[in-house]
Amino acid sequence: MRTSSSRRGRGHRTALVTAVAVVTAAALLTGCGGDDGGDAGADAGGQIKLRIATYGSFGYDNATGAKLYAEYEKSHPHIKIEESNVADGQKYWDTLKLRLSRDSGLADIQALEVGYIAEATGPSMAGKWADLGKTGGADLGSFLDWKVKQATTGDGKVIGLGTDIGPMAICYNKDLFAQAKLPTERAEVARLWAGDWAKFLAAGETYMKNAPAGTAFHDSASGLFNAVISSEAVQYANAKGELDYENSPGVKKAWDTAVAAAQGGLTAKLRQFDEKGTWNAAFKNSRFATVACPSWMTGIIKDQAGPENQGKWDIAAPPVAGNWGGSFLAVPKSGKHVKEAAELAAWLTAPAQHAKVFGVNGNIPSSKDTLASPAVQDAKLPYFGDTPVGRIYSQAAAGITPAPISRWDGQVKTFLTDNGILDIEQRGTDPAKAWENVRKLVADKIDR
Repeated sequence: MRTSSSRRGRGHRTALVTAVAVVTAAALLTGCGGDDGGDAGADAGGQIKLRIATYGSFGYDNATGAKLYAEYEKSHPHIKIEESNVADGQKYWDTLKLRLSRDSGLADIQALEVGYIAEATGPSMAGKWADLGKTGGADLGSFLDWKVKQATTGDGKVIGLGTDIGPMAICYNKDLFAQAKLPTERAEVARLWAGDWAKFLAAGETYMKNAPAGTAFHDSASGLFNAVISSEAVQYANAKGELDYENSPGVKKAWDTAVAAAQGGLTAKLRQFDEKGTWNAAFKNSRFATVACPSWMTGIIKDQAGPENQGKWDIAAPPVAGNWGGSFLAVPKSGKHVKEAAELAAWLTAPAQHAKVFGVNGNIPSSKDTLASPAVQDAKLPYFGDTPVGRIYSQAAAGITPAPISRWDGQVKTFLTDNGILDIEQRGTDPAKAWENVRKLVADKIDR
């Protein structure tokens, strides 16, 4: 799971749905799971209690997930698993950092979002985690190589095991495209913008010439920023992992693209995942024709557009492949049951369990074999009809070029989108002034 801020994108995440038998897509709010500060390792009657803190829905739970906890407890009768979960990612991360500094109140397993993995592996935190390359029995070779690299410290310790990734596409409303005299077949739609985000803007300009009343081409300039930056090989950090957003060609491209969309009147001027639910309602009311669509976005569309809009949405390849999202499971070294927690983390993130989670929640797996399996490749989502959802996203995943990550990426992205682009889009702020406001926030708030 990944989002750009406390809203998932780093924002909210949801599930893609699979084709095998039963498929369910649930919107995943990406905030961050925390714990309530209780005794994380209490033993009762010889039974070991393991607590796992997550954000959103990782698809492990016994209620709506793949029932992995129940399965593990059945084969390990001495283990009792408790999951704590919250929705606000920034609060989760702030709380986790505080508890790490005190070595107190931590869960046995802590989920980590990719936007913060560089900080978690950095000098100030690297020593706080168990080395899951040596403890727990995980098969590191089963994961995508770049996923392992993201969670590896400077001295070679692997502090997190990959859960999912967030390959990206473009979801579009076929009815609105038809009314705007644009093609509706997904291959033709993808050709409109293939290889270039500038072509995506050009398609938006064509849409707006014949746009149905009250609609816009794209939902959000901030969402477009996140999509473009997610497709860039250089984002907020340089090759050394140092924050260098002001000189980043990826940030410049994402900023310029988002600003052009905002000033060109191509967006519905919405804030993704806003607390009032305005963005959610816009799906149901068909207020925009496209949305940048990481795999977890498909469930949001299903849930928010609702049954009355089933069959209207389709999925096309993005202008450029990118990854918007992804998480890890990590084990604090100060825990009471580090060995048992590491074994559980390894089991939950093994290819067999990735496949089970995909089968229920549709989370795109970070293990090579599962990603290439027929269960993923041939997956379809009933809400999207005959769209080859699994093939689209697995092909997008194959084209991902991971970017260096700095420990400040999550915060800087929030400033750029919420305090920069959103001001341009909703308040008409001059882009130069908005950029300067972002620079001041970074200078004031980032503890470099």
